[in-house]
Amino acid sequence: MQLKTYKKYLVKNFIFILAEVTVVFFVLIFILNLLEEINFFKSTNEGFYYPIILTLLNAPSTLYDIFPFIFLIATQFFFLKMTEKNEVSIFKNFGIPNFQILSLLVITSFVLSLLINTVFYNLSSNLKYTYLNLKNNFSNDNKYLAFINDNGLWIKDEINNKIHIISSAKLVDDTLFKVQITQFNSNFELVKTIYAEKANIKKKTWKITDASISGYDNTYQIKKELNFETNFNSIKLNSYFGNLQSLSFFELLDAKKNYNNLGYSTEQIETQLQKIYTYPFYLTIMTLFSCIIMFNIKQNKPKIFHLIIGIMLSVIIYYINLFSNVLGQSLDLSNKFSSIVPLIIIGLFCGVGLVTINEK
Repeated sequence: MQLKTYKKYLVKNFIFILAEVTVVFFVLIFILNLLEEINFFKSTNEGFYYPIILTLLNAPSTLYDIFPFIFLIATQFFFLKMTEKNEVSIFKNFGIPNFQILSLLVITSFVLSLLINTVFYNLSSNLKYTYLNLKNNFSNDNKYLAFINDNGLWIKDEINNKIHIISSAKLVDDTLFKVQITQFNSNFELVKTIYAEKANIKKKTWKITDASISGYDNTYQIKKELNFETNFNSIKLNSYFGNLQSLSFFELLDAKKNYNNLGYSTEQIETQLQKIYTYPFYLTIMTLFSCIIMFNIKQNKPKIFHLIIGIMLSVIIYYINLFSNVLGQSLDLSNKFSSIVPLIIIGLFCGVGLVTINEK
């Protein structure tokens, strides 16, 4: 069924304004991130090329995070444009109520949010992964890394001219279980291999219990307690798995499975997955929220007034989200509940506003 002419007109204008606001925010993100990357490279001789490339790779993931506020502000500017042409009154005179305009924008937002959540998110996560890998080449951390797969936790570490390949079957709090450490010299020649049932990694000097040490010359010894110097502790190790924006949706599901097998907490992954699940509804309700605000504000207000209102609402909603996350962690609430609390709060406000929307 083809859209009526007025519907095509409204959808086209809304998408165009949304694209304009998105470009403006992308430029702002690019400028701010570029300054940060330039500061990162100021001590190197790499020139201006890498800061620009890294900024372009990192900007989409930041843009994804602020799309809810882009939808809110874009909806405001859409209504401002309609107000300038007195189109709301014209549509009403032709028998098109406010609720019908609102419904059209909400449906359009939901369709666009699905595209953003599938196509754009996976694209931005791939670019973020490339960004992290590329930046790691210029970081002091490029001599060591950590990752999780089906076989457990793996760490590559370089310290005191020694290369260590570390594997562990399970991580619980500050303790690694079933640890194997293979040590090489700078020429990657085997020095020794250490086996242990567990190691406390609270500090960068690990406390290994009941270590069995096999030397390259077939020597063998057992130490009840062994101090082992590394670049890692439990806090740093956790930080390596904290940036989940570089994982696509299916990679997050795989990571959750691997984390469960390892005994590693999946709380952060579940929070990220829940964010993806609720994201289309979040973008849609921001459009609905903005529509109701605009229908309830007098049309003779200047643009700067609406812009200030948009920024203030964005800040308020941001802190509602932040408060909900903190509340969920402090009260041990489920990730699902804490993630939908902001949607419920905004939804209740929208429900009240919808009652009299056609009277505005």
